[in-house]
Amino acid sequence: MSKRSRRAVLGLIGAGTAGVAGYAFKDELLPGGDKLPEAAEKPVPVEPVAVGPSLITDENKLAGSDDWRIGGGGHPKASSDRACQIQGYASATSVGHGETIDFHVSVGSGQRYKIAVFRVGDYGGKGARLRVTSRSLQGKRRPLPKPDPATGALVCDWPVSWSLRIPSGWISGLYQAVFTTADGKYRSCTPFVVREPDRASDLLVVLPFTTYQAYNMWPKDKRNGKNLYRGYTKTGEIGGTELRAFKVSFDRPYAGSGVPNWLQLDTGFIRWAERAGRDVTYASSLDLHEGTVDTSKYKAIYFPGHDEYWSKGMMDSAKKAVSAGRHLAFLASNNVYFHVRMEKSADGRANRLMACYKSSPDPTPDKAGRTSRWREITGDDQRLAEQQLLGIQFNGIVQTPAPMIVRETRHWLWAGTGLRDGDKLPKMVGVEADSVDPEAPNPPGARRTLLAESPYHDSRPLKKRTIQHTAVTEYPNGAMVFVAGTFHWALALNDVEDLEDPELHNKHIRKATENLVDRMVR
Repeated sequence: MSKRSRRAVLGLIGAGTAGVAGYAFKDELLPGGDKLPEAAEKPVPVEPVAVGPSLITDENKLAGSDDWRIGGGGHPKASSDRACQIQGYASATSVGHGETIDFHVSVGSGQRYKIAVFRVGDYGGKGARLRVTSRSLQGKRRPLPKPDPATGALVCDWPVSWSLRIPSGWISGLYQAVFTTADGKYRSCTPFVVREPDRASDLLVVLPFTTYQAYNMWPKDKRNGKNLYRGYTKTGEIGGTELRAFKVSFDRPYAGSGVPNWLQLDTGFIRWAERAGRDVTYASSLDLHEGTVDTSKYKAIYFPGHDEYWSKGMMDSAKKAVSAGRHLAFLASNNVYFHVRMEKSADGRANRLMACYKSSPDPTPDKAGRTSRWREITGDDQRLAEQQLLGIQFNGIVQTPAPMIVRETRHWLWAGTGLRDGDKLPKMVGVEADSVDPEAPNPPGARRTLLAESPYHDSRPLKKRTIQHTAVTEYPNGAMVFVAGTFHWALALNDVEDLEDPELHNKHIRKATENLVDRMVR
């Protein structure tokens, strides 16, 4: 099930200025004892930190720019995996105030470079704001790892290039570290989350780093690259599943520009929510796995992107939220599909390696069971199908985008859209689709409402015309779980200029999403 973004560069939503206006360290030293970059050598006034609902609104009133872009309009080109002009990775998927995140960078030419860190949001349509830029750093080409002969894992052991301690003035969000060569010709990036687990916001947005890594085929060099789906043949072609990796490491860059597959699903929702001033904080999927954030503290947990690879810890965190009467919203499809196991790195760092053997024998299954599809695992003599949590589950790959056919338009989700039962929303069923599986267990005691029922053609061999559903499942304790059942719901939240196909910018979906958030946070 290989997927790629229609416009990968659009997944990196960021902006900045040449300086660091608004930088809140004052006259502190950067990690490693180096002074602030030249543009911020003089102390900068500390920004007042807003509290309550105005926090996100006030943050997004601050200035952004378009200095983050990769390719086009005179901006630096994306680094390639074969030449590795400049690429890097982060030591963690999320970091809290006062904690340090390390960046590991390889520069093929050995020239100097800088790292700029942006926070993703709306910022007057710019997409992000620059928070800090490193000093000029000396680049060096780092060795390319070879796949582990047993698991196919590619693990970089690059030294720390630059470290950043997160100041208390940085509010929770999706951040991007952008790496640019001194000659201004090449650039790449890597994402991470700044979390605020002590701030109980209305919404907790979870970024699917486990799924980002599952699809990451770095390096795409026609020789070594592997992900949990494919690998290269001896002739340099992308081969079949027999060449895939059984484990993938977080200690490696994301391929090409550094933008994970389908990041645009996440950034579209982030920009939409922050423009509306929603009270939101952020976490990575590994935070759910580790229990770093308490999901019962938030009114609703949102999964805007492609969230396919889930550990037992992630599942437990989601179930804890539902048991506490909290809500879940999945704005794409093919969620909670594969069970994964998180493992230590060779040097003992927790959760830096992810195992998923899928259909192959798992040599070390843990208490959560083997790493295969959740629906293939049993517990307490019952299949652990994802439908038990979600209400519907993955059922097919969409051959050609199909219209979403709405139903139950008197339901609160469709209020104010003007839609009637049977109306069609063009191309809203795309990439992958979910539906009710009559053979899978249902959420115990819950009431499921189907809000769209849309025929589409499945692209897989032997599959035929099938059905997509959008659903809300209501539990007896008041918790709700919404599942869009299509990738194109999340894409519809992007601005028109950020979409290759303008028809995917859908006012009805945007209004329905507004209704969904309003209902869940009231």
